[in-house]
Amino acid sequence: MNKKLKLEELNRISLKDYKTKKKNSIVVILENIRSLHNVGSFFRTGDAFAIEKIILTGITATPPHKEIRKTALGASESVEWSYEKNCLLAINKLKAEGYEIWAVEQTENSVMLDKFNKTKQPLALVFGNEVEGVTQEVIDNCQGTIEIPQFGTKHSLNVSVSGGVVLWGIIQKI
Repeated sequence: MNKKLKLEELNRISLKDYKTKKKNSIVVILENIRSLHNVGSFFRTGDAFAIEKIILTGITATPPHKEIRKTALGASESVEWSYEKNCLLAINKLKAEGYEIWAVEQTENSVMLDKFNKTKQPLALVFGNEVEGVTQEVIDNCQGTIEIPQFGTKHSLNVSVSGGVVLWGIIQKI
């Protein structure tokens, strides 16, 4: 029998312990994300996979905000974050620190997630606007692009869903 666990049975660590826990050296960069719910969802996913940091860029809203908090369920307090107006500036800073930068986007020469084997850390992943995706200028400044294989008619996933799929795909290989 599979008994559903109660919250107190999940063995969650405290916020204090999470802050000192060793993180996966993965930074998520959000470029011009419109939806505060998507931003909150990235925080929650980032917490779940113990990523190093989220960098919010362009028009992407920042905490504290009630709509982010509603979806993040407190993860905007556990996951480190910063804001950078210009996404390229954020990318260049991370490159100078030794990060490999990959955009999550559908492009001519994208690497399918299941074939993505560059799990060298530190790694930064750029996710783009819900309608326009990652800008070409940003793509041109990345090592490459990662694409999620899809088999339906839409060939499109919500950006926060893409975040969960890509992070899980990479984390399980590390």
